[in-house]
Order: sequence, then structure tokens, then C-alpha cells
Amino acid sequence: MYSFMGGGLFCAGVGNILLIVSTATDYWMQYRHSNNYMHQGLWRYCMPGKCFTHNDSIAHLDATRALMILSLLACFIGIIIGIMAFIHYSSFDRFDKTFAAGILFFISCFFVLLAMAVYTGVTINYYGKRYGNWRFSWSYIIGWVSVVLTFFSGIFYMCAYRMHECPRNSNSH
Repeated sequence: MYSFMGGGLFCAGVGNILLIVSTATDYWMQYRHSNNYMHQGLWRYCMPGKCFTHNDSIAHLDATRALMILSLLACFIGIIIGIMAFIHYSSFDRFDKTFAAGILFFISCFFVLLAMAVYTGVTINYYGKRYGNWRFSWSYIIGWVSVVLTFFSGIFYMCAYRMHECPRNSNSH
């Protein structure tokens, strides 16, 4: 059980760090315009030598930002509850902290998956039709890696919950 929780905490910790890096950096997409390479993130777009904030309220960027922040919060709270479960902190005996941490990691995975899907769909439909020389960049790829890590942290915590629940259920008969 502890090996599953340890693996879940490791995946969640790395996934949360990658979520922070992905959300904060400006390399979600790179494109070539007027013989210059430019890049943009969720908060700014950069031309050679200068970066500017997105002044317009662009719906897909607002949705992606909000979902990434919600994912960060869910993962962070899941890590805290997961640590409490790992060290047997007993202030909340009415609910299983292992199960709660697993659910929060799955919620975090769902939010970041939605964020990546929104960004991917709009970017492909908009930039794919207007620019020929563009590509997703490393911040975007890190976002997808965090989807996988938060998913596996949820799997690990659910496995730990099942291992913890099975002996308890078999002794009650």
C-alpha cells in the first residue's frame, strides 16, 4: 500500500511541477511570421526581442488558463491529502484520505485534459488554416506529460485504497 502511495505522490509531485512550468511559460506554440520565429503561451506572445501580454480576452486562452489553474489546485490539494494519508494523519476519520487523494488526482487530470483539448482544437483550427509554418512547442508537450502523470497518481492512490479496503472488508464478515 505504501509503495502505491509513494509512487502516487512522486507522480503527483512531478506532475504538479510540470503543470506549473507549462502554465507559466511562453512556449506553447511557435510559428514563423515575416521571416521571424515567434512563440506564445497562455499569458504572453513573443516576437524577437520583445514579449507582450495578451490584451484581448481570447476565449480559448481564458478557458485553458482557468482549467490549468483548477488542475493545479486540485493536484496540490490532492498532494496534501495524500501526504496526510501516507503519514496516517487522523484529524478526518470519517473519510478515507487515500480515496480522496485519488479522486482529486483524477479531477486534476480531467481539468488538464480539458485544457489541452480546448487549446489543441482551437489552435489547430485557427493556426492550421492561416499559417503554414507553425508547431506546438515544449510547454504544450509538458502539459500533456502532466496529464499522464496526474492520471497515474490517481491510479496509484486508487490501488492503495483497494489494498487498504480489501483486508478491512474481509475481516468484517
